[in-house]
Amino acid sequence: MTDNILTVEDLKVDFHTEEGTVHALDGISFEVGYDEVLGVIGESGCGKSVTVLSVMGLLQSPPADIVDGTIEYKGTDLLSISDTELNEIRGDQISMVYQDPMTSLNPVLTIGHQVMEPLLRHTNMSKAAARQKGIDMLESCGLADADRLMDEYPHELSGGMRQRVVIAMALVTEPDLLIADEPTTALDVTIQAQIMELLKSLQEEFGMSVVFISHDLGVISEISDRIAVMYAGRVVESATMRNIFTNPLHPYTRKLSESIPSLDSTVDRLPTIEGQVPSLYNPPTGCRFASRCPEHLGEECEMVDPRLKRIEENAAHKVACHLYTDVSEASPPWDVEEGDAQAVTNKATQGDKYE
Repeated sequence: MTDNILTVEDLKVDFHTEEGTVHALDGISFEVGYDEVLGVIGESGCGKSVTVLSVMGLLQSPPADIVDGTIEYKGTDLLSISDTELNEIRGDQISMVYQDPMTSLNPVLTIGHQVMEPLLRHTNMSKAAARQKGIDMLESCGLADADRLMDEYPHELSGGMRQRVVIAMALVTEPDLLIADEPTTALDVTIQAQIMELLKSLQEEFGMSVVFISHDLGVISEISDRIAVMYAGRVVESATMRNIFTNPLHPYTRKLSESIPSLDSTVDRLPTIEGQVPSLYNPPTGCRFASRCPEHLGEECEMVDPRLKRIEENAAHKVACHLYTDVSEASPPWDVEEGDAQAVTNKATQGDKYE
């Protein structure tokens, strides 16, 4: 058995459109340990959902095209197996909770039909046994009078109830890996807190691994053991949850941390990040955060692409930023003359480094 339940290495995904090719993911790498919760954070358009849909094998092709990389689940590369083999894993060993509970359920099928379907598909249970397990799972997800709910339709339930049903559907087969793609985004604050508490308790009860996606660093901190920060199709920082909050290294991570509301704050307005995520049709040559970075170093940031590197003082902490790495160690696809590239390298290696 491998050390990690899920390992993604150098994943590259393109979308071919009429306007051109979108480089949605450009070398994503991360791992998820057994019984671990990995939080994935980033703005909209950074590639979070594309990453997990790639893991689930749910990207529509065309236009999506997985150009390179591996996705290993318990040592098996999910990109190299057949659709039949993937279907045996998906929905059974790996399950997913989608963003919007209002559209995740089929409006013409009863709750019971949809909760029982994974059991009838992946096990030899009878309908009676599957119904009873469905009722038990709905109750575990905090839904009262579950026997009655099994015969109702999605439109008869509130948003919070629907999200609990979606979670029950994902967990009814007792998966080893749960992917939750912004499961609280469409819910009000009170229901968000209830769903987060539910997910934490169920993760501990079933001992499963979780990939939890959000654009809210405050929300993701409530459940995560480690956090991967994504920006413009790449992971720019990865560390334990504690390190992300006490010692954020990448300027983008620091800006995200500063944007969390605080009752102790004396400022009238929350800090914002100037600019927007760059177009992935034609991404920048150097650091993709350079145009928005308050700690911009100059030519090296604009021309040389920093790669994700471990910080020696903490092997679990990785960051892709020229503040902490030599340009001579960075990926060298910059589009300049050789002499100019050497000048950029010399300039960067003489600058401030991580101490």
